[in-house]
Amino acid sequence: MRPIRRILTAVAAALALAGPARAETAPAIAVAENVKFAIEELAAGFRRESGHALRIATGSSGKFAQQILQGAPFQLFLSADEDKVFRLADAGLTRDRGTVYAAGRLVIFAPHGSPVVPDAALAGLRAALAAGKVRRFAIANPEVAPYGQRAVEALTHAGLWEAVRPRLVIGENIAQAAQFASAGSAEGGIIALSLALAPDLARRGRYALIPAAWHKPLSQRMVLMKTAGAAAEAFYRYLQTPAAHAVFERHGYSVPGRGS
Repeated sequence: MRPIRRILTAVAAALALAGPARAETAPAIAVAENVKFAIEELAAGFRRESGHALRIATGSSGKFAQQILQGAPFQLFLSADEDKVFRLADAGLTRDRGTVYAAGRLVIFAPHGSPVVPDAALAGLRAALAAGKVRRFAIANPEVAPYGQRAVEALTHAGLWEAVRPRLVIGENIAQAAQFASAGSAEGGIIALSLALAPDLARRGRYALIPAAWHKPLSQRMVLMKTAGAAAEAFYRYLQTPAAHAVFERHGYSVPGRGS
């Protein structure tokens, strides 16, 4: 029986070594929902160049931050704002305080046929509200989604928050808010420019940029966890290259140091 035991022990040791190796080739990356389309393109480019696959999860930054605090095994976190990253850094879970990878923008979006006419001053929304033509208006959940928080700030700045609030339909994240705003279940909504540029939404309606001065900046910060391996580190560096910056810009973001 001893040789069999030795063989079984060797096999178990090999499997133990193989498990981390497989995990290392496909690190878990938590990505804010608004970055979904950009990150799909970037992850594909990174895999072509490096050979490393990634396991991408998209969702609300607030929920990801909470999951990481509770032990979720993400190696890299791309947040929709800085506060969630700083919270994790202050908890001692990250390598450092990360870096800004992009800055997002808000738009007002309305599906074709909506009584809301998108414009930068939100005059079309104001007129539709005054005429009683807005039954529902979509934003992301401001409790967990930075784009939802900034939507509240923009509506408050425009003096429309109290009029809109009873008509809100809340998306769990910005992608769900965009779905509500575009699929006929609402007359419109405030969503991310990056989602409004996606071909599916672009076919469904129109949008207008909301002035950035109307809300706090959407500085999107990423950070490596202390548990990050070599593949996650390489992707973190890749996201700071000029090629990656060009992808972010195509998807509606401005990036550090490029004057956009």
